Amino acid sequence: MAATASAFHREIEYISPTRQRVMGVIFLLIGFAIWYLFARPLESGVMTKFGMTPGGVKAVVPDLVLPSLTTINLLVALCGILGVIQLARKGGFKRSTNLVLGVTAGFFVIGFLTYAAAGKSFNLAGLMHSTLLKAVPLTLGALAGVLSERAGVVNIAIEGMMLSAAMTACIIASVTKNLWLGMLAGILTGAFYGVVHGVLSIKYKVNQIISGTAINIFSTGITSYVSAKFLQPIQELNSSGTFKPISIPLLSEIPVIGPMLFKNNVYVYAMFVFLVMLHIGLFYTRWGLRLRSVGEHPKAADTLGINVFRTRYMAVLLGAMMAGFAGSYFTLGSVGRFDEVMTAGRGFISLAAMIFGNWMPFGSFGAGLLFGFADSLASKLAILGVQIPSQFLLMAPYVITMIVLAGVVGRGQMPAADGTPYEKEST
Repeated sequence: MAATASAFHREIEYISPTRQRVMGVIFLLIGFAIWYLFARPLESGVMTKFGMTPGGVKAVVPDLVLPSLTTINLLVALCGILGVIQLARKGGFKRSTNLVLGVTAGFFVIGFLTYAAAGKSFNLAGLMHSTLLKAVPLTLGALAGVLSERAGVVNIAIEGMMLSAAMTACIIASVTKNLWLGMLAGILTGAFYGVVHGVLSIKYKVNQIISGTAINIFSTGITSYVSAKFLQPIQELNSSGTFKPISIPLLSEIPVIGPMLFKNNVYVYAMFVFLVMLHIGLFYTRWGLRLRSVGEHPKAADTLGINVFRTRYMAVLLGAMMAGFAGSYFTLGSVGRFDEVMTAGRGFISLAAMIFGNWMPFGSFGAGLLFGFADSLASKLAILGVQIPSQFLLMAPYVITMIVLAGVVGRGQMPAADGTPYEKEST
């Protein structure tokens, strides 16, 4: 038994020589890119100042002042060292190779920020806080996809669900002057679309992509019509207000991370709660085991007495309600009003985050942070006057997603029966 376990661990730690060499070369190329793009154009003696306190908060941590050229050269050296170790050591970093790739990518980002803010001041803490806020709807939308696709039902209607939920949440909150009722309306709107998508794709076995696309088209049309016909002329229907930040005593006073993590509105806290709940529910409970079995091998699950159809309906409905909750964030958690097509494709970005995160809750959160970081960075760099088109920054997460899906950092493990209607055998 011990010998078998030992062989199993050796198999897990095995890294093919080709992949080891490729990753080592990538580490070295990242180091070279940092030097060529960021260190070479800089002059010595230039300093970079990073603000370590988010905007609107009394400064309790002094700014971080770094020598720009020295800092970037240090990052180049670290990338070179990691690349040499990966190439020279047998097996490289083994199971930690992907982690080291993430570290070197982080070095590239730090080098870029140091270069962009050379001779200037850049609020790094503000960027991190903005990243978290922009990641909220993306993460919640990705969790909606995880719930549905783990049970074997593709849901590309997340965009439409979020858009309609944003509108209904705004209208109900504006009319009732109650933000909680608006949030509930958004969740119920998502549930309505979930029932439609579930019936079409599970009962009538309509192609799940077609069903989701139909919902997206309908949602875009109906929200645009209602907005132009009623919400724009009658501002009383389009002034919901937003949830105010809630400071958690003591924790919100922690330097740097306190204001970022513990002084937010209810949506940010709910996101973290849902992350933990869904992770535990999927991987540590009987409910999660049954849901995942339906998405992996529905026939075997049916043989064991699991109601495949009921489980899929439940998963699609819960995912749709999560998408509705995510949609209500745009109006009740962010701007306090509804504008046409205000989700701006973030439902589709959520699906990319779900795939990037390998259909895992915390993986999806990490991907959501990446997309949110790119979005925040584009606006922040415009303030610094960096001569880089914002479109290139917004492209970065999608390029990384394609690299991931191409297998550079490992193959994604989508549920085996994802997108396949289940045909129950007649007895």
